[in-house]
Amino acid sequence: MIKTLKLLSKQEHEKFKVPKNVQDLIPVQTVYSDGIFQVAPGKFTKSFKFEDINYAVASREDKESMFLKYSEILNSLDSGATTKITINNRRMDRREIARDILLPPKEDRLDIYRKEYNRILLEKATGSTSMVQDKYLTISVFKPTAEDARTYFARVGAELQQHFSRLGSRLVEMDVYERLKVLFNFYRIGEESSHMMLSSRDRASWDFQSKA
Repeated sequence: MIKTLKLLSKQEHEKFKVPKNVQDLIPVQTVYSDGIFQVAPGKFTKSFKFEDINYAVASREDKESMFLKYSEILNSLDSGATTKITINNRRMDRREIARDILLPPKEDRLDIYRKEYNRILLEKATGSTSMVQDKYLTISVFKPTAEDARTYFARVGAELQQHFSRLGSRLVEMDVYERLKVLFNFYRIGEESSHMMLSSRDRASWDFQSKA
């Protein structure tokens, strides 16, 4: 275990290079359509998005059960890889709400009720802080090729999904579009709704070639 941690620490240490532009600040060298990023020579990452659980309102027995199941998740993580949990607080955009939540008009007698229903939803969603909290789990591992990394992430992802399901949560793999969207929103605050509004057909037409 100690040797593994020392090797991992040595691999994680990267020589610092002075960035010449904004792109140099983003630690991504190659992206793949299934959401795997190569961030350094031989180092690959994969991100998952997971849902929160109602821990605060749970009974004492349920809290103990959740804590034990969460410990199982931590113990299942590979000591030869790095795992990070990211909590991203972002402001909800009205255009995002309109696209994902509001009822579209149908030009019938019920549109007046849809309009009132949408007004109430907007008031609730954009009132107070209007903040949304997204939670991500990112795993980094050193592998000889992208295909080796893909096999590793497939196995680890399946195991984590089972553990999160027993915890009462849901773990979902993030594809390349979702991961790039998170990066865009982070580096281009205020422009969250002005990018990559692609249809499923447009997204499917992206062709990221593996360099493995």
